[in-house]
Formats: sequence, C-alpha cells, structure tokens
Amino acid sequence: MMMTMEYHNPVLLKETVDGLNIKPDGIYVDVTFGGGGHSKEILRRLGPNGKLFGFDQDEDAQANALQDERFVLIPENFRYIKRFLRFHGVKSVDGILADLGVSSHQFDVPERGFSTRFDAELDMRMSKKNELDAFKVVNEYDEANLKRVFLDYGELKIAPALARTIVEAREKRDIKTTDELKIVLSKYLPEQFKNKILAQIYQAIRIEVNQEMDVLKEFLEQSLEILKPEGRLSVISYHSLEDRLVKRFIKNGMFEGEPERDFFGNFSVPFKSIEKLIVPTDEEIKENNRARSAKLRVAEKK
Repeated sequence: MMMTMEYHNPVLLKETVDGLNIKPDGIYVDVTFGGGGHSKEILRRLGPNGKLFGFDQDEDAQANALQDERFVLIPENFRYIKRFLRFHGVKSVDGILADLGVSSHQFDVPERGFSTRFDAELDMRMSKKNELDAFKVVNEYDEANLKRVFLDYGELKIAPALARTIVEAREKRDIKTTDELKIVLSKYLPEQFKNKILAQIYQAIRIEVNQEMDVLKEFLEQSLEILKPEGRLSVISYHSLEDRLVKRFIKNGMFEGEPERDFFGNFSVPFKSIEKLIVPTDEEIKENNRARSAKLRVAEKK
C-alpha cells in the first residue's frame, strides 16, 4: 500500500548537501531517498545536465518519487548500489549521500513495529521483501544468537539475561507483539531507564532484521569503487556502531587492521576527510528530535 504520509525535515540538510560540493553537470546518488528532502536540495543545485539517482527499498518511499527528468528512483537496497547504477549505464559518480538508520516516517507508522511508543506486530523490516522479520528473530533464534544480537547491536551488558528470558517465555507461547516483548522483559526495564534500554533492545533487533551493519560495509566499499577522484561521500549516522564503521573506513579505507605503507613509510589511504565531525545545532535538535544523535562525516576520494 502506498502512503503519502508526512516525512519529517531531513537532518543536517544544508551541511550534508554542501559536503557533496555539487558540480552543476555532475552525477549524484542519494542512497536513502525517504521523503526526498535531501534529493530536492541536490536537484536545486544541479544544472539541466546534472543527474541524480535515488535508492530506497521501502515501498512507502515510492510515493514520493520526484517528477524531474534529471531524477531516477531505484526501489532497491543501497547495498546493490554498483549493480543498479551499472544497469542504468553509470560506472562512476561525483558524490554519494547517505542518511542512515530509520526514517521518522518509519517510526511514525505504528504497524511497522519500529517505535517503542506503539504496540504492533514484531516486524521492523525496512522492506516487505525481507524474509527475516523481528518475529523470527525473537521466536526462532537460539539463545546464543539472541545474546549476540543484544550484545553486538544493542551494546547491552544484560544481553545474556535478555536472551535467556526470551527463550524461557516463548516455550509457553510465541511472543507476537512489541507489547508482549516489553512484558516478557519487564524486570530489566526499571522506570528511570526504561526508554533507553528499550531503544537499545529495538535497535539491536532492527539491525539484525535489516542486516544494517553488513549493508553499510558493502555500501562503503562500493562507494570507494564508483566515486570519481575528488568525488565526495557525505554520511549521517545515528549510533556509535554505524559511526565507528564510517569513521574507520574514511580514515583508512578498511574496517579492520591497518592500511599498507608505501615505499616512504606513509600510509596509503583512499579518502581525505573534508571536515571534522559535524553535529546539528541545538536549534535543529529542538525542531527535529531525530537530529539529536546525528553525526555527519564528509570525505573526498583521493
């Protein structure tokens, strides 16, 4: 079902698009199209010969496709950026923008199951094409796997207890909704920390369902391949797991280990960082709560 629900203002709009250093006749990619806010701003700065490709796997986002001959919306996960740009005859681009995480719209549609505010079926899929959903993670993962999810993606010290409690509870009956999950885990949700811990639990399950860390790694590696020399990468992340990956990749072009040294003993790295870390102003955070944890990093390919 297509929805034309309100999409909130994009976070760090000016700073993120400024970071791309737009050339009027360049080719750009917005891999997290959503409500089209960043894309509209890119198109505003492009000339008649410029080109913009948007990616979004979420069916709801298709309703926002921009009627502009310079724009193409690709309804796919951005982990396939290289493949689908090739399909459109594009091998290299001048800039790529990514605004990671869940859109405000996805949080605001109760039945998607992303928000701690609403009761909903355990879903959390960013695309309905996904086989894996939150119900399967909660009801079918073994204890060791659940512990891994809460530890790695929620950074929760109580991960072993959460996993054990879920496994014990579902032996009696399936855990079908977000409220049922809250009830099962209620003893680990003291009132003063309830929202914070719940957010970490939801984040962990959501990242697992959507393979967000794998997707981000694949995307960053392909970005390096398809960016032209002096092409720009502009990435907003919302939690430390994403930001660490982005920061490390920009710093040395890899996620683990150290880059090679050249003959003179200098590290050979593919990017140069354009700005120090950029965060929203207090004013923007007041207007848009989602901006609270946003971190923008901009890099240029050497």
